[in-house]
Amino acid sequence: MIRIANASGFWGDQPDAAARLVAQQPDLDFLTLDYLAEVSLSIMAIMRAKDPTAAYARDFVEVLRSLVPFYQAGGKTKIVTNAGGLDPPACARACAEVLRATNLAHLRLATVTGDDVLPALRADPAAFANLETAAPLSSVAPRLVTANAYLGAGPIAEALHAGADIVITGRVADPSLTVGPCRAHFGWGETDYDRLAGATVAGHLIECGTQACGGFSTDWLDLPDNHDIGFPVVEISADGSCVVTKPAGTGGAVTVPTVKEQLLYEIGNPGNYLSPDVTVSFLTLHVDQFSENRVRVSGATGRAPTGAYKVSATYRDGYKAHGLLTIFGNDAVKKARYAGEGILRRLAARGCVYRETLIECLGTGASVRGLASRMSDTHLVETVLRVSVAADTKEPVERFTREIAPLVTCGPQGVTGYATGRPKILPIFGYWPCLIDRAAVRPTMALLPP
Repeated sequence: MIRIANASGFWGDQPDAAARLVAQQPDLDFLTLDYLAEVSLSIMAIMRAKDPTAAYARDFVEVLRSLVPFYQAGGKTKIVTNAGGLDPPACARACAEVLRATNLAHLRLATVTGDDVLPALRADPAAFANLETAAPLSSVAPRLVTANAYLGAGPIAEALHAGADIVITGRVADPSLTVGPCRAHFGWGETDYDRLAGATVAGHLIECGTQACGGFSTDWLDLPDNHDIGFPVVEISADGSCVVTKPAGTGGAVTVPTVKEQLLYEIGNPGNYLSPDVTVSFLTLHVDQFSENRVRVSGATGRAPTGAYKVSATYRDGYKAHGLLTIFGNDAVKKARYAGEGILRRLAARGCVYRETLIECLGTGASVRGLASRMSDTHLVETVLRVSVAADTKEPVERFTREIAPLVTCGPQGVTGYATGRPKILPIFGYWPCLIDRAAVRPTMALLPP
């Protein structure tokens, strides 16, 4: 058996989760940390434009620093993370500095690169149609910012076989952070499809952090100590089956419902779940509760992966801004709508053109499409007005940001809540999913010198 826990479901998750996990359960074999959502690399590209050394999740360096006492006391848990973002070597160098400064230089670092396929997309945009719309990439190719293939577990396993204690990758498939340690530990080959399928399911179950333990759950209100939900641990057996659990004394719960909710999270066709390591069927799974906070998941079946890697590409797509004000008093919602419409009318009269605009009265069901029309808002004496605009260029968006504050004096009575200054102008990044032939991608593992 191998014990793997996850301490980060996204870039911005609880920074002390890793240190708490190893303190709560020091017998962990591996700790995974996921930092990369679909547009995370675009944010890193902006960071890189300002500072060429900053194109990775710098939060991870602080996480590693928080683990220093654990390792100084003899802790053996290894780490696999995609915190490397656009520059795994730079992330590894920053981590190496932490280790050298704390007398932990014996811990070996490895990087996995090769996921950056931006040159390939720019060279032949006709070959990379959008997976969702079939639109040609040529329409946005000049504005591409990032393009990264979702690599698999192979180079992670290679790094662990080579003696790495900390493996830092760029873009890899989320479950592969777990499959890699399993391949290294159990010695599975590339065609052990059922076992790889089981490990992929295990990785999928923990990739979103506390969600498997009740975070985001339908029954969240009823969970014990839901202010401090535990992070998940999977105990994976040699046949690929696993037990999902969490450290003793932590909040939340590991139950059949919480596990099934996470199983169904973002999987598409449950009979044809695609990963770079294996094609998985969830339809043969058995999910059984056999003791408190322990759920066994078994029966995964797998087939060969496809001949392509999925690519997550992003491109610049204009600018946006959001303005917020609170409106209080009789007819609050009606006054808020009129105020928002007034802003847009004034801007239109001044020649400002927007690709999209949106007026929302929060508290009326406005955040759920179709719900607002079924709710009565005449009784509400308070609402938050949220006005949003998007444009191809920055100038009309900047003009919009100057129109929120004047509502304090030219808007209806009861305007309040203007305390954060002018809205920020934010870049918009479009998401472009596509496929690339595996033969065109060269995953590379490198072990840093001691």
